[in-house]
Parts: sequence; C-alpha cells; structure tokens
Amino acid sequence: MTGFNTRLIHGQNINDNQTGAVNVPVYQSSTYAYPDINGKVRWDYSRSGNPTREYLEKQIATLEHGANGFAFASGMAAIHAALAIFKEGDHILIGDQIYGGTYRLINDYFQARGITFTSVNTQDLEAVKAAIQPNTKAIYFEPVTNPLLQVTSVRAIAAVAKAHDFLTIVDNTFLTPYLQQPLDLGADIVVHSATKYLGGHSDVIAGLVVTKTKALGKRIYFIQNALGGVLSPENANLVRRGIQTLSVRMDRQQENARQLIDYLASRDEVATIHYPGIAGSRDHEIAAEECDGFGGVFSFELQDDVDAPAFVNSLQLIRLAVSLGAVESLAELPYEMSHAELPPEERLAAGITPQLIRISVGIEDAADLISDLNQALATATRRQNVHILKRSIG
Repeated sequence: MTGFNTRLIHGQNINDNQTGAVNVPVYQSSTYAYPDINGKVRWDYSRSGNPTREYLEKQIATLEHGANGFAFASGMAAIHAALAIFKEGDHILIGDQIYGGTYRLINDYFQARGITFTSVNTQDLEAVKAAIQPNTKAIYFEPVTNPLLQVTSVRAIAAVAKAHDFLTIVDNTFLTPYLQQPLDLGADIVVHSATKYLGGHSDVIAGLVVTKTKALGKRIYFIQNALGGVLSPENANLVRRGIQTLSVRMDRQQENARQLIDYLASRDEVATIHYPGIAGSRDHEIAAEECDGFGGVFSFELQDDVDAPAFVNSLQLIRLAVSLGAVESLAELPYEMSHAELPPEERLAAGITPQLIRISVGIEDAADLISDLNQALATATRRQNVHILKRSIG
C-alpha cells in the first residue's frame, strides 16, 4: 500500500492507447462504436459510463477505501443519489445541523415522496437511539457541522446504526479523505461536494459518492444511470487535477487557519470562535481521535456592538461569497447566505445568529489575511459607534 500523497498523484493506472500520456485524456465522446452487432463493448453511452469520469470515480473510491465511486454534476446531485436509494415508507435520521440545500431537498422533495425524516443531535447518542423507528433505514449527517464546526463521532454513530441494522451516510466535504476516512470508521456511504476542497479552485461544480460495498454501489449506479445527473468529462478532469494537490493545499489552509484564529482570539470585538482545533472542548477530543487534522474552515461570533454586515462588506482580500475549500479565502454571513433556506427561528435555535461569520481559509500569506481582518474590524467598529451616536443624539 502506497502513502496517501502518492495515491493522490498515482492512484489509478491510465491504460490509455499507446500515447504514454501521464494524465488520463478527456474523452468527450457521447457514444462509442460497436465492432459488430454481437460485439461486447466496455463503453456504449456516456451517461452510463465515460473513461475520464471512471478514472475519477476509481480515484475517490481508492482514497476513501471504498468499493465503488460515482461522480455527479453537483454535490446536491450526489446527496440526492445517496437518499434516492430509499423508498416510500422508509424513515431516515438526519443531523440537526445540515447544509441548507440538503434541508431543502429533504423537506421539499423527499418528504413529498413518502420518505420521513427525523432531525436529531448526532452528538447525543441517547437522542439518536430514542429517534430510531421500526422503519428507520439510515442516518445521514455531517461529522463537522456547517457553520458551527461541531464534531460528531462517526465511529459511535456507525456502531448505533449497525446495532439497529440501518445504514450510515456521511457528508465528508469539510474533511475530505485526507483528514478523515469515514468508511474505515464504520460508515456505509460517503458523499462529497467535490466543488469544495477536492476541486479546490472555485472553477467546477461536482459531487461524489463512495460506497463501502459493491452491493450498495449497484444501488447508487442505478440512480446515477437512470436519472443521468452525471459529471461531464471536462469537469471530471478538473476534479481529478484538483485532487492531486489536495494535501499540500489543505496543509497550508490549516496552518493559515491557526494563525487567523490566534489573531482573532486576541481581539475584544470577537466573542466566540468555533473550530475543533481549539483544545479543551469535546469537539476537539473527537476530532483528535478520528481525524488527521481540523480543516480550513472556522467561524466566529462578533460582539453585539460590532456591525457584522459592515465587517464582511469591508473585507478586501477575503472575498464575500458562499462556498468553501478553494485556494482563495472566502467569508460569509451564514444567517443571510448559506443557511437562509432555514426559517429564522430554526437558524437561531441552531446557533446561527446574525453576528456569526464563517471563514474558509485559502493559501494566501497569513499576514495579508490578518491585515484584511484587522481593517475590517476597525471599520465595523467605527460604523457601529456612529450608529450608536446617531441614536443617542436622535
């Protein structure tokens, strides 16, 4: 078995026609010729299979230690496929802090088709057990939640699921197989928004699914082929290329995150920082036990007397945008952006307040990022003081 970094580069044999190409070609053909009417062919139509896409699918399966991998046109298409293997009358447990798009898919699509869901705090094993029903078929959760970075033990959840004979489905987008391999911890299916760290350059939309067994792989493949939400050869190649630099990018992003967190921890304008790399919390203990790092995303709460919109609007180097995991640093207000799909009362109940800022750390010079945060804090504090002064005068 070769090392992880070596497998990022040399994960699969290319087996191309006699060109000696060191990278898999981008096969743009939609269809493939039969040698004759009775001929046996490996490829027939690119919705059902494409050589470039298959290379990526085998690559992610290798990295996640799975039996089969599947590439989709978006992360949401991948999540849809993982949940579409269930049928009317089935019940699924879901983590109580999931991506807003997943929330919409579950509540506005799958529930209308007869699949029921129960939201549960996956950090509380007794709550998970209490939510299990006779028709429970799976639990779906994010081991590191967005945007509060709360950590759930994959091993503990998978043990509960196995004891009650249902599947464990993990969204591994935040950690990637570089920092965690959920299948090794007992999960059955892993999904990724490959748009994020695996692609890594904000230039592709993609999703991936990996199954622990070939039997589960057949069920996912049926959905992929039947519904046709496949990743294009061009985008499969972009994700393949992004994966090759995954570890060097994430190493730099994690180091930058540590420096930014140290800076923000020294500022009076910051009330709380959420990051599992900060020692002294249950989140840190679980992550240290089950992960090989803490990721490049953190969030923090500004004090009530700091103007949060002014803060993000004042950033110059760190861009105000949704998404994460790319080479450039991004900031967002989850309350107004990534989690706006949730009703306001559910946002607040989940701890997603108007003062919460999420930072996806890039690979820029940390000193420049700190300078950007510094000037934005100064602007947001001045602006808030002006608002207070005007109210007092009025």
